[in-house]
Order: sequence, then C-alpha cells, then structure tokens
Amino acid sequence: MTLSFKDQLDQHGAWRRDFALRLKRLSEWLGENELQDDGVLERLRRLEQQVRADKVMVAFVAEFSRGKSELINAIFFAGYKRRIMPASAGRTTMCPTELGWDPEVLPSLRLLPIETRLQPQGLSEWRQVPERWWQVELDVKDPAQLAQALEKVSEVNHVSLDQARELGFWHDDLPEDNPRLTSEGQVEIPRWRHALINIPHPLLKQGLVILDTPGLNAIGAEPELTVNLIPQAHAVVFILAAESGVTRSDMAIWRDHLSVPAGETDSRLVVLNKIDTLWDELSTPEQVQEQIDRQRSTSAEILGLPVERVIPVSAQKGLMAKITNDTDLLMASQLPMLELALAHGTLAQRQRILRAAVAAGVAELREEAAHAIQSRRRELAEQMVELKGLRGKNSAVIRHMQSRIEQEQAEFDESGARIHAVRSIHLKLLRQLMELLGTAQLRGEMSELTYALRQPGIKLGVKKAYGRTFDRLRANLQRARAISTEIHAMLGSAFRQLNAEHGFSLQIPREPDLQRFEHDIELVQRSHLQYLGVTNMLRMAQASFSDRVVRALTTRLRAIHEAALAEVELWNKSAAAQLDAQLRERRRNFARRIEAVDRIQKAAATLDDRITELAGHEGAVQGLNGRLAELTAPLLNPSATLARIASASSAEADDDFEPSAAFHQPPLKKTA
Repeated sequence: MTLSFKDQLDQHGAWRRDFALRLKRLSEWLGENELQDDGVLERLRRLEQQVRADKVMVAFVAEFSRGKSELINAIFFAGYKRRIMPASAGRTTMCPTELGWDPEVLPSLRLLPIETRLQPQGLSEWRQVPERWWQVELDVKDPAQLAQALEKVSEVNHVSLDQARELGFWHDDLPEDNPRLTSEGQVEIPRWRHALINIPHPLLKQGLVILDTPGLNAIGAEPELTVNLIPQAHAVVFILAAESGVTRSDMAIWRDHLSVPAGETDSRLVVLNKIDTLWDELSTPEQVQEQIDRQRSTSAEILGLPVERVIPVSAQKGLMAKITNDTDLLMASQLPMLELALAHGTLAQRQRILRAAVAAGVAELREEAAHAIQSRRRELAEQMVELKGLRGKNSAVIRHMQSRIEQEQAEFDESGARIHAVRSIHLKLLRQLMELLGTAQLRGEMSELTYALRQPGIKLGVKKAYGRTFDRLRANLQRARAISTEIHAMLGSAFRQLNAEHGFSLQIPREPDLQRFEHDIELVQRSHLQYLGVTNMLRMAQASFSDRVVRALTTRLRAIHEAALAEVELWNKSAAAQLDAQLRERRRNFARRIEAVDRIQKAAATLDDRITELAGHEGAVQGLNGRLAELTAPLLNPSATLARIASASSAEADDDFEPSAAFHQPPLKKTA
C-alpha cells in the first residue's frame, strides 16, 4: 500500500507487457491446433489492442498562478534535475497541453495555431491534419533544450479587440473574465490553440497521458476541451493556492467544469498548493499545521468533497527536495501524500477495471476453446466405437456402414437450408440494430439540438432541446438493447437445436452490454448541461462558438455509438465464426469417416492401424485442455501476475510491444 504513483504505473506497464506476450503465445497455440476461428482471432486482436492502447489520463486544472506547471514538474519531471514545463511567475501554460508518448512519432512539440478557431473543425479533426501543426523536434537527452522548446506553450499574441472577439477571448457582456489590454489597446491571447508534447518519458511510455489546462478564460473558450477531454480523464487534479483557498474564479471553474455528484468524487483530487507560504518562523509547527488543516477542511466543505480528497502540498519545495535528494524537505512538502492518493485512488481503480475486462474476455475465449476441444473428443470417440464395431465384419457390413455415413452426410447438408433461414432472420434484426446505432440515425436525432444551438443570439430554450435530444438517444439505445436481446434469444434457441440434432458444442457469446453506453450518454449530457452556465450561455450567442459546441458534442456521441457498434459487430462475428467452424469441422469429419471405411474395405489390416491412429489423436486432444488451462491461467489472474512482477527483480523495460504476427496469420495445418 506504499507504492508511489510511479511505482504503481511501472508495475502496470510490466503487467501489460507480460499480458501481450502471453496473449501472443495463446494465439499461436490456438492456431497450431485449429482452435482459432475468425471470431476468436478478432477477440484476441481486440484484447491485445485494449491492453496496448490503454492510457491513464490525468488532467491538471487550475486558474493562473496556482503552481500547476510546477506541480507537474515535481511529480513527473524531477528526474531531469531541473524544471521542464515552464513555471515562472505569472501566466505560463497559455494553451491546453497534452503530454504523452507515441513511438510512431519522433520526440517533438506540436502546436496548433490559435487562428484555427476561425475554422469549423474541432480539435479531434485537426489532429488528423499534421501539416497544420507547427512542429519543434525535441532532444530528450538535453534537458536545457527540452525546457527551452517547451517555453513555446506560454507564447502569446497581441490582437485587436475585434480579433479577440472573433477568436472567443473577449466578451463585452463579461468584462471581469476578459484578458488584460496592453497600453496600445490590444488584447493578449495565447499564440497556440493546443499543444502536443511527445517524449519517451518512462511514465508516458507506460501509458500515462498528462493534460495541462490553462485558466478559466481559456478553458471556457474551448468546448471540446471541457466537454470531451476533461470528462474522459481518469483523474482530475484541481489546484488551489493554500494562502487564498477557493477564490471566485476557482469556484467558477469547479462549478462549470469539474464538479461531480457526491458518490463519484474518486476521480477528483484537490491540491492546496504553496503551503510553504504558510510556513512562518513566528508560528510553531503545530500552529502552521492547524492553519493548513483549517484551510483544507474549509476548501473541502466549499467544494462538496470529503476532506481526504484535498491534499496540502508545496510543489516547489517538493521539486527542490527531489533535485537535491533532501528527504526531510520532501516529507515537509507532503508531495508523497499526493502521489499516493493518485496511485491508490484513480490509477488503481482504472487498472482494476482494465484487468477485470481483459480477464473476462480471456475467460470467454477459454470457454469457447474448451467446447471446441470437447466436441473434437466426442467425435473421435464416436469414430473409435464405429471402427471397433467393424472388427470381424464382412465387406457387405462395411459397405452398409459407408452408405449410412453418406446418408448422414446428405441429411446434414440438407439442414443447411434451415441454418441459412436462421441466419437471414438474424441478419435482418442485426441490420435494424446497426441502423439504430449508425451515423445517419445519430445525425437525425441531433438535428433539433443542432438547429437550436446554431440560432443567433441568447439560446434560452437550449436546455430543453438538450433534454429532448438525449431522451431520444437513450430511447434508441434501449431499442437497440431490446433487439440485441431478441437476437440473443433466437441464436440461443437455434444453437441448442443444432447441438441436440448434430452433437455440436455451440456456445452463444455473451450479449453485448449496451447499457454501459447509456451511462456514457448520461455523462455527456451532464457535462454539457454543466457547461451551459451563465458565462458560457453568453459565449454561445456567438455563432462560431456554438458551432464548436455542436462539433464537440457530435464527436463525443459518435465515438460512443461507434464503440457500441464495435461491441455488436464482435458479438455477431463470434457467433457466426463459431457456427462456421463447427460446420467445417463436421464436413471434414464426414470426409475422414468415409475415407477410413473406404481404406478398410480395401485392406482389412488398415482397420487396426486406423484405430491405433485415432487412439493417438484422442490422447493428444485430451492433452489440449491441460495446455489451454496452463496458457490462460496467468491471463485470468492479474493479481497473481502482479505479485510475481512485484517480487521479481526490476529490470529496465521498454514498453513497446512485439508485433503480434500470430494475430494475422492463418492457423497452421494439423497433421492427422
């Protein structure tokens, strides 16, 4: 329970590497033993992708001059023995900045010009246009060059009042929220709209993404940041100044962008930074601590949080302590308390969810493979009984058996028409389900809200339009759930009938969990309604701002619907692939039986040879279950794997996974 944020993330990265390697071995073994149909292959690929691409995003949010960048330096970059993120006095991070690691991209700082706000594309769309970003290559071995390059995130432009209005930084109705005017009557605004920092920092290589956001004015002016990026962060660290507590602008950020219901506060941490400003030589340590505790409890009460979610810290002293290896100063800074809260709160919760999800996926794979092995064993046993019954029989009996097998094959082929009919009904319902979750349906359901948001002036009825739109979206998901339940019941009935008639071992895949997407829709609605406070309602009087809100909302909802569609497609593919695999196996089995009887008819000595051969195959198939359990046990028990990783000697590891070629190769032929 004393693992720091870095230690726990390191262990999580080691688990991800171990999982990817074991998943690859499982895939290769399934292919070698012809247990890997298209559905299994797709599940393996998605499990690997889920673990490979998993990110833990921590968003740091604060008004200006709260020490946010210094806190990021102290937690993540003290190993450079200097400041990396700009953290001088005054406004430093002027634009939202994401720090992460993509091995496909060179270490670099990419900056999106602020002028792109004048165009309709949202941030997610600009990410797909790399040529519009201004790029600076980074030398990660030169901390001075790295720090100098990152100073660019604090660059500003000076523009006229009209330009500031057009870009969303000046509002005549909100004079107290406007940036300062220069002596020449110009407005100081960020030079960049968004920054992406790509560096192979050990924590970033383990899947950490840091989102550094500027103050209230810049947060409110970028809807996609507020309603998409911050709500999706796994942890949000909100920084206050210890000497001032919760100010009016702090409260505006919290109320409009960060507050959550009472039962969902695990994803929120509040940092009372700069507690060193309260260290007073004229006060006793006990008096100083009483003042910190009082400010902590007051802040927690104002924000509606448990007091343990408010952590007092001195980021500057913590950074200095790490650079100088001063243990006493580090403990006085209380920075380790914050790191532990991050590690054992949101990070641990996120990791538990991921590990449980992949373990459930592996459990389904193992169950399907076990059913296929059992089916193969049963067919081998039936062939063995059949062939042993031919001992001592004359050629007429053998010919009769051959005719009976051919008749069984013909009857089996005739059942294909019934299977085709079941598939036709299944595909018809599936098309209805996919249309409900498709882009065209989403666009239609959003038409009223889109129209309301794009009307000029103050949009007084927009909250009602939001309510009606989200009611329709939830109703669509509920209809989709009803159709998926109908398909699931129909497939279950068809699979049971086929199992009874033909001795199949068809196992209907678990029905897709569409209810969780309803929860995602609820979160989107909540974040948007929270965003529609008085301040942002005034901003939305501008057509360009409203258009960015529409695009941000559409982007998020489309992502949810695409994820739901992916679940449905995987479910459908798993069911179809399982049926196709057993049909192929049964046809091959008929061919093998006819061939064996034909060979026996021609040479009586072949009968005992074939029985011996089948006995050998039966023994090999019996061993498959043991090997399957051996390969899947570590994947099903993340806790045991983590314990092994923790107890093993820590070696320097590269988080880049080996390419899983086995996921893209056809299964190897089995000698039989």
